[in-house]
Amino acid sequence: MLAGGVGAARFLRGLSQRTDPRRLAVIGNTGDDEEFFGLHVSPDLDTVLYTLAGRADPVRGWGVAGETFHALAALDALGAPVWFRLGDRDLATHLVRTTALRAGRPLSRVTADLARAHGLRATLLPMTDDRVRTFVHTERGRLPFQDYLVRRRARGRVRRIEIAGAARARPAPGVLAALHRADGIVLAPSNPFVSIGPILAVPAIRRALAARRAPAAAITPLVGGRALKGPLHRMLRALGHEVSPRGVARLYRGLVDVFVLDRVDARFAPAIAALGMRPVVTDTIMRSPAHAARLAGVVLRALHDERRR
Repeated sequence: MLAGGVGAARFLRGLSQRTDPRRLAVIGNTGDDEEFFGLHVSPDLDTVLYTLAGRADPVRGWGVAGETFHALAALDALGAPVWFRLGDRDLATHLVRTTALRAGRPLSRVTADLARAHGLRATLLPMTDDRVRTFVHTERGRLPFQDYLVRRRARGRVRRIEIAGAARARPAPGVLAALHRADGIVLAPSNPFVSIGPILAVPAIRRALAARRAPAAAITPLVGGRALKGPLHRMLRALGHEVSPRGVARLYRGLVDVFVLDRVDARFAPAIAALGMRPVVTDTIMRSPAHAARLAGVVLRALHDERRR
């Protein structure tokens, strides 16, 4: 599974109920990684980590359940910028990661150590050990992704998405092997520009997906012309794409065999089939873990059917 953002975490909750976690490899987006207070923060990797460990906050969709923010309050009292909310338990993850990275360990090794410490049975892989950063260009200039999304609340018309460093990046150890060995590949219901896009911007990963032997499925992050979370619908419009599941499907043309869309958007199924993807219409809104498990079951059956074709 290629994963980034809250939508991916919600789907993973369901997928982990429908398949043996030991058979699951998650390739996480690192384009969102940023440094706060001298600490290396990997928001998408940590969201997956906490979700698979059963520690994620189910309401916020990010961070640790039962989190406190005493350190952040103390930083605020000292006049430090605290627009990116780092919880007290979350800080432990960033401290361990930063210490290991500064000692020369690659991000993939550090991520594996964190996964082991959290008792994960699934494999969690960063897309690359190389430095890749997502920037959003707006009328306010070139903004690091977290600045655009969190500090500025995704305000401003998007002119361009830049994935800096991706063209030279190499897949992290284990990424290509996971894609080659997979029985099925899932692109999470995440923003295709800033969550899945950075993963696909690593040339060898995109080539491996294009040359896949296993079937691949993508799940729409858009229902009824709006993103369930985040600014995707505004990004699509600003960047000249159709604000619909068909608009999202076009971004994945040649990379997936199955496209899962919501019943609300069933009228787009013939247009998606014309793109060379088999449309699967179902309920895609994950209001609860049970809804997520049902959606995961639909996706797994679609991949199974595709293998038998």
